[in-house]
Amino acid sequence: MKASRATLAAFFSLAGAMHFARPRPYESIVPPPFPKRESVAISGVAEVVGGLAVLHPATRRAGRWWLIALLLAVFPANVWMAVSPEKVPGASKIPRWALWARLPLQPLAMLWVWRATRG
Repeated sequence: MKASRATLAAFFSLAGAMHFARPRPYESIVPPPFPKRESVAISGVAEVVGGLAVLHPATRRAGRWWLIALLLAVFPANVWMAVSPEKVPGASKIPRWALWARLPLQPLAMLWVWRATRG
């Protein structure tokens, strides 16, 4: 198994589990009008499912598209945090440039998913 794929699976599985272990930070960045608790639970499950799916050849391709779709789906929360840090608990303590600088990380994460799940 490629090390990048194993790292990808571990990253998303752990990130998904953290949605349940420590939901408050995730809930704080859910933009209105989405329901906070449900959105965090759904995205947490989606991350775990996607992380596990990329491990098996039979589900790898579906896992790839699943994770890319997930990254697209959560992107508005990252934009909302950058645009309205005063409305996100704790975000005003993060330098504004850092909130904006993290936005390009989403396409880079998609590229990682794509590359790690080939073959």
